Amino acid sequence: MTEKRVYIETMGCQMNVLDSGLVLGQLCALGYRPTDDYRTADLVVLNTCSVRQHAEDKVYSRLGELGQVKRQRPSMILGVIGCMAERDHAGIRERARHVDFLCGPGSLNEVPELLEEVVEARDQGRREVIVALEHDHSRRLPAGRRTLAHDSIEELDLSRFPPDGGSALQSYLRVQRGCDKFCSFCVVPFTRGPERSRPPGHIVEEARRLVGMGAKEITLLGQTVNSYSYEEHGRQVAFAELLQRVHEVPGIERLRFVTSYPGDFTDDILYAMRDLPRVCEYLHLPAQSGSNGVLQRMKRQYTAEGYVELIERARSIVPRLALAGDFIVGFSGETDEEHAETLALIEKIRYKGLFIFKYSERPGTVAERRLPDNVPEEVKQRRHGDVTRLQHAISLAHHRAMIGGEVEVLVEGYSKAAIKAQQAEQCRGEEVSWRRSDQLVGRTRGDDIVVFAGDASLIGGLTTVRITAATALTLHGEAVVPIVPQS
Repeated sequence: MTEKRVYIETMGCQMNVLDSGLVLGQLCALGYRPTDDYRTADLVVLNTCSVRQHAEDKVYSRLGELGQVKRQRPSMILGVIGCMAERDHAGIRERARHVDFLCGPGSLNEVPELLEEVVEARDQGRREVIVALEHDHSRRLPAGRRTLAHDSIEELDLSRFPPDGGSALQSYLRVQRGCDKFCSFCVVPFTRGPERSRPPGHIVEEARRLVGMGAKEITLLGQTVNSYSYEEHGRQVAFAELLQRVHEVPGIERLRFVTSYPGDFTDDILYAMRDLPRVCEYLHLPAQSGSNGVLQRMKRQYTAEGYVELIERARSIVPRLALAGDFIVGFSGETDEEHAETLALIEKIRYKGLFIFKYSERPGTVAERRLPDNVPEEVKQRRHGDVTRLQHAISLAHHRAMIGGEVEVLVEGYSKAAIKAQQAEQCRGEEVSWRRSDQLVGRTRGDDIVVFAGDASLIGGLTTVRITAATALTLHGEAVVPIVPQS
């Protein structure tokens, strides 16, 4: 029997990366094997994002390309999953009629059944789009069609396994679904539903399983991860306690969490970060704006002053804290003065790194209904450049201050330059062999990227690197441990 091949393309956040891995695990259990070439795949799945219009435009562009492929290979099954499938399912059905199934992020456990229904419809000569949406109560799978292993989205998380038989050095672990904040600009509550925290016992069990698969670094995921709360035996388990429980799982060498919400952040989490040695001193804490007026229009439920106080408290409790954040420029009504307040906040906080976005109006949000998107595109572009240039200077200064020091690095593999050199050797028909001088890449506890020369024996482990040079994006150095001689 010919082996079936599946191509999955992931767009968007870490939650989508996790979801794609879970779906791939299901598909591999059905006999599919992953491929990097969508042109030859029997099944193509796009895992989509709706946070910005640019992300959705990218999906429609890719669907156009896939439509051409499918005209040549009509047997190929094409599915769209994720937030865009939930939010814009009608638009996808209208603009991409070659799509075979749509599945929202809260229904991913149903992917095997959706495939079965697509094949069944084809066998009967019917052409229809099979749809599974979390908020679609009109569709229910017939009794007996769900497998025991995937009869709920929670069971989908628990059933994960390495889809290709390999291991994942760094793994994501979901602790929470959805969001209740309803920030005026954000579509997440409409695509991923209300905030729901998973049972702590399930999370610990999954962490043990990930370690068994080779994970040494685990990142706990949630839309507002620090607001995690689960009632267990008549008492609430808060996020700080969850960190403690996962931290105790043998084999975990690093523990991270993203993304935190400033308005809910409590000091017990900071003390856990300080006192639990395997919890990294890294905090991703989006401010979104440095202006109270903008924050109020965004419905962010905190002030710029409160945010600064939280950061100052965090840095006093957690030594060597590395801080990352998100900012949106050009939100509804943002003035030059409010933009200047954002620049002043960034200068004051001095982040390790930032994710910077131009405001993009999203259908169905409070901002789309009530607040005009009235900042001109050229102004958004200029303000984006202002923030980018400021953060570049801060990041460069942050990295240069690390020159001469030593950092702990979790070695992920070969650098892009080393891989490119290997590919060039292959193209020339030369024998490929990794050398003692090949560049490796890894990350510090503060999530800095480090490139250094080293031996393959270092990959997958922790090593100490002395920093010798730096750019705004990357640290360069040399391994302190001796290079292992080649046999």
